[in-house]
Amino acid sequence: MQYFPIFVNLVGKSVVLAGGGEPVLAKLRLLLKTEAEITVFTPSASAAIAALAAEGRITLIPRDFVAGDAKGARLAYVATGDETADARVAALAQADGALVNIVDNLKDSDFITPAIVDRAPVVVAIGTEGAAPVLARAIKAKVEEDLSPLLGQLALLAKDFRAVADQLPQGRARRAFWAEYFEITGPRAFAAGGAEAVLEVLDDLLNRHLAATPAPGRVDLVGAGPGDPELLTLKARAALDRADVVIHDRLVAPAILELARREAVLIDAGKEGFGPSIPQSDINAQMVRHALAGNHVLRLKAGDPVVFARLDEEIEALDAAGIDWAIVPGITAASAAVAAIGQSLTRRGRNGSVRFLTGHDVAGFADQDWRGLARTGEVAAIYMGKRAARFLQGRLMMHGAVPDTPVSLVENASRPDQRIIGTTLRALPEATATLEGPAVLLYGLAPRAASAALEDLKEALS
Repeated sequence: MQYFPIFVNLVGKSVVLAGGGEPVLAKLRLLLKTEAEITVFTPSASAAIAALAAEGRITLIPRDFVAGDAKGARLAYVATGDETADARVAALAQADGALVNIVDNLKDSDFITPAIVDRAPVVVAIGTEGAAPVLARAIKAKVEEDLSPLLGQLALLAKDFRAVADQLPQGRARRAFWAEYFEITGPRAFAAGGAEAVLEVLDDLLNRHLAATPAPGRVDLVGAGPGDPELLTLKARAALDRADVVIHDRLVAPAILELARREAVLIDAGKEGFGPSIPQSDINAQMVRHALAGNHVLRLKAGDPVVFARLDEEIEALDAAGIDWAIVPGITAASAAVAAIGQSLTRRGRNGSVRFLTGHDVAGFADQDWRGLARTGEVAAIYMGKRAARFLQGRLMMHGAVPDTPVSLVENASRPDQRIIGTTLRALPEATATLEGPAVLLYGLAPRAASAALEDLKEALS
């Protein structure tokens, strides 16, 4: 992020503009929606700018901008139509202490003006750091469609009522009140009788929420998917919006954590194979403690919480504490990995079943049906198997697996830094030694291009 988005208070503050053409007029259309004191410096103002001055909406100084004209000004817009003059004015305004925007000159500007969706006092600002103004306008159009024209009026009424609503406890109770107001009660009342009707129902709504029994804490056990935020389920996304506390695994992508509410408490409960780990008992205790305090807790797990995620242990701890819980499944890493290599986990005539194994616990890993897995055509998705690669190779070959059995390694499945390595059982330990991030081993599957080339070779040799 090169530009930090902020909203500048312009009530009674000075904003100056240099130039008298259409670019300055475009900025004035936005600035006149504020309560700023606006002054335009130009020896040749357009008729539209002169008309605004005649109406008393702006102050027009019919001369070129000089040193001191931006003293005390919050912002300065420069659009004289001449690059040399723009640079001179910008330097003078900066020397006076103003933040400067040179229209159509991103490199030399202190700030940029975003695309704006105006539902005052609700204002949505959209910026692309100057990279794609067309994209900003497209996003603006979509947001305009989504935000009701009533939203600004409802927000103004809520602003006056906010101090009264602060009687509700902070957190879930207060959020529930405002959610019902903005989503249900407010729009209905406004449609029925305008602002007066909204004010009438606000008191009733508040009294009902004050009398309500506080909602008990709960825990959602949610799958964050393999890493791509677009692979989050809608239900997982909604849970992130509601959560007061998010207890997340190490492998949950930062882009997904960014989707949590800004006020939510984020707790890293990561475990690293053969490395530093938070004991499961501590994770259980944190879930219970925060839920008993009345919070909506999100236990966020990479992939799918029902696959190698110690879900049963956490549910048992919640049951023992009498805490309500729900499971929100996610896309498991094996699904993302096999999609990345363009294959299917099952295929008619090849394999009618697929095995999900974890190589993290080598002792448990030894209990597999190695003879069955070693048969030609078998497929397995092996999680956390990097360090167990040589053990895996030895067990399979000991039970008759063909050394040239294909294996696909998918590192950071679905993420921007995803990497695919096609190898064989014979070369598996050496291939896994190159992996740095989390990886799924797809035993019995080659990337589609390599698989097709192998089939062509077999046909040529037959």
